[in-house]
Amino acid sequence: MNEQLDDVLDREHLTIASLRARSAAFAIDEILISILLFIVLWDSITAAKTTEAIIGLTNHFLLEFMAIKIVYQTFFTMQYGATLGKIAMKIRVIEVKTLSNPSFFSAFNRAVFRIVSEALLYLGFVWALLDPYRRSWHDFTAKTMVVDA
Repeated sequence: MNEQLDDVLDREHLTIASLRARSAAFAIDEILISILLFIVLWDSITAAKTTEAIIGLTNHFLLEFMAIKIVYQTFFTMQYGATLGKIAMKIRVIEVKTLSNPSFFSAFNRAVFRIVSEALLYLGFVWALLDPYRRSWHDFTAKTMVVDA
């Protein structure tokens, strides 16, 4: 454990967000982004006649889907300290040094490494189970943590 970080959390009366709240926020965000992509691709989806065509369509728009996720995560984390899912779960992201909303670069870094964690079988998220402060890989790289709002 990091005694300096423990002191800051105690002094500022901050509580580390639970894994349950973080998981629920993750699910909410994924559903919202998926619905958005589904709406955008509705015409193409309805035009696809076979399962293979739908799979091909999904694969074709994978990079766009990742880009949407990065923009969504970066904007909301930088602007509000939380995505819509985190706002609903009453948790927020803070920079460890400043205890405020992450800067653009921290939020962007966090969003990109979140995608990397997902691509690597969600191992970055599993890491949070082992960390006493429940930080995942994207929290480590961006020097952030998720606390109760």
